[in-house]
Amino acid sequence: MKKLILLLALIPLFLSCGEKKDVLYIYNWSYYTPEDVVAEFEREYDCRVVMDYYASNEEMFAKLMVTGSSSGYDLVVPSGDYVSIMMKLDMLERIDRDKIENLKYLTELVKEKNSFDRECEYSVPYFLGAAGIAVNKNRVSSYERSWDIFSDSSLRGKMCMMDDMREVMGGALHILGHSANSHSEGEVREAFNLVNDVWKPNLAKFDAEGFAKAFATGEFLVAHGYAESFYEEMPESRWDEIDFFIPEDGVSLYLDCMVIPKGARNKELAHKFINYLLESENYAKFLDRFGFPSSIHTEADSYRTTDAHYSAEELWVGEHKDDLGEFLDMYNRYWEIIRYQN
Repeated sequence: MKKLILLLALIPLFLSCGEKKDVLYIYNWSYYTPEDVVAEFEREYDCRVVMDYYASNEEMFAKLMVTGSSSGYDLVVPSGDYVSIMMKLDMLERIDRDKIENLKYLTELVKEKNSFDRECEYSVPYFLGAAGIAVNKNRVSSYERSWDIFSDSSLRGKMCMMDDMREVMGGALHILGHSANSHSEGEVREAFNLVNDVWKPNLAKFDAEGFAKAFATGEFLVAHGYAESFYEEMPESRWDEIDFFIPEDGVSLYLDCMVIPKGARNKELAHKFINYLLESENYAKFLDRFGFPSSIHTEADSYRTTDAHYSAEELWVGEHKDDLGEFLDMYNRYWEIIRYQN
């Protein structure tokens, strides 16, 4: 009898071992995936989602270049300039638009700013945003909501800009009336002179990682960076100290997109996840988590429970950062001088 009872007790274990759930392998930016939406997707589709994370497009791209079609990922979220590169290198599967009904929610803003894949043949927008400028308005009383704030010598040593060539050079090109994707050496040299001779002397540093924490502690009164980083570092009780704005002169936009890498094993489930994330209620949870504006989605604002840190309308002044191709070396040459020569 004891043996029979033991055998009966083991039956569920044997059955569960025989179950094989669908698995979706996603490769995304760190801290950029709404965990509750992922958990609900797993329940609804009786599947498992395995997440891996990267800190930069370069890290993601290098890994996929090495592993090729054997990467094991079904869904990746690169920025637009890298989507463009991956399309040219035939690294992506075609999107089956018929399986993503919720493409109907894409905004006119994202359709216009998407310069690399307007018809969503190989990518589907995840989020459209921009770095901007945060000012401690309790300690800085008079300033322009413009890139020109970095020309203000009265704030010398109390400002920082991102350690990011495209962001900094893009800001200078915009205020000079040029495209952030300019191929003109004369225009790029003009932007270099503005950054190197006017802005840089007023900066405490170029900082890609600690800018928000240093702003929260008061080390910087003006900082260039991402809204979600500034608000994450400060308690909500201090949020009214922050004036975060997208410079009216123009800004470099980033458009992160969902793509299916060549050789993905579970393209069907990848399409389901893309469509699921774009459900209005689900996308609203993503916006709530990060304080993002609803820049790609027409209906999500109706379901969100928080206010965005800036408005989607501010992004109309922006221009998408395209792949510079052969002109990247020219930008790098000027950036090296800015960063490493006094």
